[in-house]
Amino acid sequence: MPDKAPENPERYHDGARLSDGTASAAGMADPRPVDGSPSEGGSHAAEKPRTNPVLVWVKEIVTVVAIALVLSFLLKTFLFRAFYIPSESMESTLDVNDRIFINLLVPGPFDLERGDVVVFRDAQAWLPPVATKPAGPMDWVGDGLEFVGLAPDNNDQHLVKRIIGLPGDRVSCCDAEGRLSINGVPVNESYINPAEVPQPKTFDIVVPEGKVWVMGDNRNHSEDSRMHQEVNGGFINIEDVEGKATVIAWPINRWTILDNYQDVFRDVPEGTPAK
Repeated sequence: MPDKAPENPERYHDGARLSDGTASAAGMADPRPVDGSPSEGGSHAAEKPRTNPVLVWVKEIVTVVAIALVLSFLLKTFLFRAFYIPSESMESTLDVNDRIFINLLVPGPFDLERGDVVVFRDAQAWLPPVATKPAGPMDWVGDGLEFVGLAPDNNDQHLVKRIIGLPGDRVSCCDAEGRLSINGVPVNESYINPAEVPQPKTFDIVVPEGKVWVMGDNRNHSEDSRMHQEVNGGFINIEDVEGKATVIAWPINRWTILDNYQDVFRDVPEGTPAK
C-alpha cells in the first residue's frame, strides 16, 4: 500500500474565467502581500498631487462666464438685441429710459405686419448728428458689454416707431372723426397715447415697394413719417429695420410683451405695391 495517496488532478471553476474566455490558473499565488504593503524590491506608487480647491473654483467660474458671453453674443447677433428708449414719442406704450429687446428675425425670415413696433437705423437723417464724446478710461467696459449684448445699444442713431403702412397701402389722414384710413378703411388706433388728443396733420400717401410708413404712439410728440416727407417721401426702407420690439425688459415693474394690435387692422384689405 503506497505511503501517500496520489493528489487529485487540478480543477477549474466555471465562474473563474477571464473576460477573454480563458481560464485563470487555480492555486496561483497572489504576488501581493496580504497586508497590502509593497512587495520586496518594489517601489511605492506615486501619490496623486492634491489640487488647490481655489484654482478649481476659479476655473469653473471662468468657464461659466466664457460660455455665457459666447451665448449672449450669439443671441445678440442672430436673435435678440437690447435698446433703450430716449424720447417720449412712443408713450404710453414705451416710456423714456425703458429697455427693450428686439427680435432680429423680423423682418426676414418673418414678415413685418401693420402695428409692429420696430427699431430702425436713421438712414434718412431724421435725427441731428451725435456729438462725439471724449473717450473715458472705462469706456471699454460699456463697449464690451454692448458688443456681447449684455448692455443696451446706446447709439442715438436708431429710432423706434409703429408700422402703420406696408408696401402698397394707401394711408390718409384724417376723416371727420380724426381717424386714419388705410386702403379706404378707417381704423380706431387703441394704442395712441390717451393723455392727449392727436392734432391732425393732413397727408395722403401710397407706400412704395420695399418701404414702410411709421408713426409714433404719442402723436403730438413724434417726429415720424408725417414730419419728414421731404426725405424719401417720409418712408423707411425695410432694409434699415433692425428688428421688431418684443418685450420691455427693464424696469422690472414695466416688464411686458409688446402688442401689435392686430384687431385694429383686421378689416384693412391688402394694398397693391407701387413701383
